[in-house]
Amino acid sequence: MTQSFPQEMPSIPAAPPSDAPARIPSMTWRTLANQQPTQELPKGLDAIWDTASGLTRRLFHRRDHYLAEAQKVVALEGQYKDLTEGKLKEATLAMREIFRTSKETPEQVLAAVALVREVAWRVRGEKPYPVQVAGALALYDGCTAEMATGEGKTLTATMPATLAGWRGRGCHIITVNDYLAKRDAETMGKIYAFCGLSTGYIQGETKPLERRAAYLCDITYCTNKEVCADFSRDRLTLGRLRDLPSALLQKILHNAGTDRLVMRGLHYAIVDEADSVLIDEAVTPLIISGDAPNTEQVAAYQQAANLAKEFRPFLDYTVNARYREIELTDEGYERMLTLTEPLGGIWAGARRAEELIIQALVSREFYLLGKQYIVDHTRGQKEGESKIVIVDEFTGRLMPDRTWRDGLHQAVEAKETIPVNPPKDTFSRISFQRFFRFYAKLSGMTGTGAESTRELWQIYHMPVMVIPTHRPCIRQHMPDRVFATEDAKWTAIVHEIQRIHATGRPILIGTRSVRNSERLSEMLHTVGLEHQVLNAVRHAEEAAIVAAAGVAGKITVATNMAGRGTDIKLGRGVAELGGLHVIATERHEALRVDRQLFGRAARQGDPGSAQAFVSLQDELLMRYAPRLSALLRRRYGLTDQEISNPLTRKVFTLAQQRSQRTALSQRKNVLRSDDWLDESLGFAGSER
Repeated sequence: MTQSFPQEMPSIPAAPPSDAPARIPSMTWRTLANQQPTQELPKGLDAIWDTASGLTRRLFHRRDHYLAEAQKVVALEGQYKDLTEGKLKEATLAMREIFRTSKETPEQVLAAVALVREVAWRVRGEKPYPVQVAGALALYDGCTAEMATGEGKTLTATMPATLAGWRGRGCHIITVNDYLAKRDAETMGKIYAFCGLSTGYIQGETKPLERRAAYLCDITYCTNKEVCADFSRDRLTLGRLRDLPSALLQKILHNAGTDRLVMRGLHYAIVDEADSVLIDEAVTPLIISGDAPNTEQVAAYQQAANLAKEFRPFLDYTVNARYREIELTDEGYERMLTLTEPLGGIWAGARRAEELIIQALVSREFYLLGKQYIVDHTRGQKEGESKIVIVDEFTGRLMPDRTWRDGLHQAVEAKETIPVNPPKDTFSRISFQRFFRFYAKLSGMTGTGAESTRELWQIYHMPVMVIPTHRPCIRQHMPDRVFATEDAKWTAIVHEIQRIHATGRPILIGTRSVRNSERLSEMLHTVGLEHQVLNAVRHAEEAAIVAAAGVAGKITVATNMAGRGTDIKLGRGVAELGGLHVIATERHEALRVDRQLFGRAARQGDPGSAQAFVSLQDELLMRYAPRLSALLRRRYGLTDQEISNPLTRKVFTLAQQRSQRTALSQRKNVLRSDDWLDESLGFAGSER
């Protein structure tokens, strides 16, 4: 899958007259100089040593250390709470000058955090708790802070961001969508302004000049795709100019359109929902591309979709569900040759013909409407046209700017009989893994980081610090309920919703796909239960729907996006009823995504409960434990009864572990691919 942005190839204009002044913006030089080589993943003894050093750092930067330092910060409260607003502002500006020269001591770091804590109380009426201060100190040290849902990560980030902003090199706070980037910049901007800092944010529709202004701010809120795309565009604009002699470079840059550059370097980033950005999306390379019309290719994808209907599963091709791969059998290969021989043209090459047929079969077997994508009838290039819009399988959000690569997107378009767009030429490619390793300093925060401790260290050298909750978590987590068939599972879910709804408690039901959310919605309508549906199709009022999910009697059906960005606060009297109840309709491929959903209940010491409903026909089991799944289905048949054998639940844990290992291997392969491109295409320059 790729992130595709149209981009014209830059050209180098003629040099200016010799008497013209050669004044180049400092941000241009910073961009040119900001070529930090990324290290290859260690192997053998180096890998063992790297793992040991990661363990040592986690022991040194242990949780108790940050909690103790946080108490020191809280103890400094008395020095600032009685200051007038003017005196407090003077203190922050004086501290800014210290950080601008990078001569601060450890004691001054604690004093600076205490200052920002007091400012937050003055301008927003929110005083960070000691655990939030501990999280802020962990972020400042380049760690990933795991803080439970509802613990106030947005406010926590303002403390290390302010300290970074005082250095004058910029701080990027990476969020998961445009809405959160704008919301957080506006709600936290008063804190930064009081501390003498400017704040900006970037969204998909932000114009180039506005982007440059936002990046020149001390604090910039943006999404991972926008900041990575801007980085790539700037690199394309500069091309290989950095290899030229300095004098010639100044002459060229004078007329080279440096106003097209928007960034000023990658100094420090705080990544919100770090597991989603740095891990889940790590296998997604971002590609800057341009149009490459090819009528013959477009026709070939349409023909392949028709020819694929002639191929029979198991007889003509085999399916590897775990790796989403299709392989033609000998009989299928002969059928392909027979069907494509009369077509000629692009079909004349057997290898190319096989690729087209396999892509068509992959789109049919693994890419399903309502799960991996939707057909949007409002986003086509021409009025009245439809467009394939990818659905993020981890968050449930639409990704209208993204396309699958290697012809897969065109194969899906042909399958859905909508206009096929020609493949694009690639101008620049970079993975999110590689991009975030360019930052001089990187930290992250998430509600579920413990499961990814090893990976976050191996890839980004960020230790994970699990920060305790402000109040004890009293969530009641009930054992999974297992059923033989999907139909039995969905029926049981509806009955459970009816039972809990009768008590007046709010219910949040999490689904993995648009299709399943719509299916459950129809079943709830059938039994007369009013509810809200939040999925990739109905996403416009996402924050409002999620925020209201804690009201008494509320039923909310949502894809995985429900766990990100917006707190669910309990309505009046709900705590006395038992709080929010969360139902997972199946297990996700990563345990931490399940934890994100369950974390919506029992925030900040509130009561709440959570439970998962699973079946032997769920995709997780069918894909990652097919033999065990088949064995269990033979044993229990198509019974509608619940399976009470506790050993059956362990099969889902096994499948989840296999899924996580497979995903980790894929992410490492992406990183090794970047390293291979560096080595094999070194003649093309340091940036592609």
